Amino acid sequence: MSLRLTNTLTRRTEPFVPLVPGKVSIYCCGVTVYDLCHLGHARSYIVWDVLRRHLLWRGYAVTFVQNFTDIDDKILRRAAEEGSSMEAVSERNIADYFTDMDALNILRADRMPRATLCLDGIRALIGELEAKGAAYSADGDVYFAVMAKADYGKLSGRDLDQQQEGASGRLADEEEARKHHPFDFALWKAAKPGEPSFPSPWGPGRPGWHIECSAMVRQELGDTIDIHLGGADLIFPHHENEIAQSEVASGQPLAHFWLHNGMVNVGGEKMSKSLGNFTTIRALLDSGVSPMTLRLFVLQAHYRKPLDFTAEALEAAASGWKGLNAALDLVARAVDPAASTASASAEVEGALDGFRERFGAALDDDLNTSAALAVLFELARPLRSLAHRLQRGDGTAADEAREPELLARGALLQELAAVLGLIAEALPTGAPAAGGEADVAELEAAIAARRQAKAERDFATADRIREDLRARGIELIDRPGGVTDWIRA
Repeated sequence: MSLRLTNTLTRRTEPFVPLVPGKVSIYCCGVTVYDLCHLGHARSYIVWDVLRRHLLWRGYAVTFVQNFTDIDDKILRRAAEEGSSMEAVSERNIADYFTDMDALNILRADRMPRATLCLDGIRALIGELEAKGAAYSADGDVYFAVMAKADYGKLSGRDLDQQQEGASGRLADEEEARKHHPFDFALWKAAKPGEPSFPSPWGPGRPGWHIECSAMVRQELGDTIDIHLGGADLIFPHHENEIAQSEVASGQPLAHFWLHNGMVNVGGEKMSKSLGNFTTIRALLDSGVSPMTLRLFVLQAHYRKPLDFTAEALEAAASGWKGLNAALDLVARAVDPAASTASASAEVEGALDGFRERFGAALDDDLNTSAALAVLFELARPLRSLAHRLQRGDGTAADEAREPELLARGALLQELAAVLGLIAEALPTGAPAAGGEADVAELEAAIAARRQAKAERDFATADRIREDLRARGIELIDRPGGVTDWIRA
């Protein structure tokens, strides 16, 4: 199966064919750097990171560009609140962005342009639109005339005539009254007292949001690109307006594929600061949620569907990640990176090829990460079981971990997990190392002491021993007949 992606522009799932064979150009709308990144950002950038990793895994040369919007009303308001500057707010939040995304193992973009460093391109693009009669100035502001784009609304499905009818009464304020059409949008904003501004042919001011991305796409990738990415909340007006101004200026399509991820809900409600359910990536990680748990949680849902964030769903993801992490940790310690699958039997190699094909087919099917994860968990099952046996001190398990079949399976698990950006995380400190005889003896002594306490009906002591072990990353499992097993949690 070739890669198929759902194109918002055509409303169809279509085979992906790049403009240049073997090469893919991608632009991803980045953050407005006025605050820490939130769960919505995590969802979007994890998903698009997997798209990029999958294309690389399939052998494409990918150029991935993602911008920073570093001049915006929100940034200026934050600077005023803090008594700082636009630059200080932007620089702090750009640094925080990298901290959070690096923690989530999101590959850094090949190029990350900033709006303030693309001002020449922005002014040139506005000048071209004005020369074509698609932009007009009014008291230092410059607007794009939406009526200049015959197919305006093609991405979002909005009809200008219907919007015109629904806009009655909107022309009351002074700014709206200057517009030729109520949905004309600002390309350049005249300077306001006390705000930073930049020179332009229309007077001092600053660029509008939409023109920034159009100029940065052109500067970094040219007039037409393969894929444009963003959240569903950007379809209108941001991406619709990008298309309008870029295509009027160049006469070429801006992007062949437009992909949009679904929104994040919290407990069934839209995430927003006003509802008090707004969660930043930093707060979540600081609370003890592991980065790979969050990544796994995001990838369990299809990227185009809404993602409902609940404590129960996150706990389920944490449980799933513990098992997968145990297998990946075992592989990281047991698999020689130079080992080849050539030493495995032909039957094993055939089975592993089947896993690889199913995994690739899942991601080729409009980035079906949940199906890809299912393949990963199936592949990891014997490795996870072996890891638990090692943790229990099974003397034969260490030798099994070095058998050619398991080495080959482990190497494939690492390869496919990396396509999803999943990497082994350090196991809990205090947990006994696999096969460590002294630690295992200490653990067995604690289990024996707990068994004795239960026999004496000293349940408080028995519970304390269980909790002490749990704090060290050891989970006890009571089985019929008075037998107690343990696993590394």
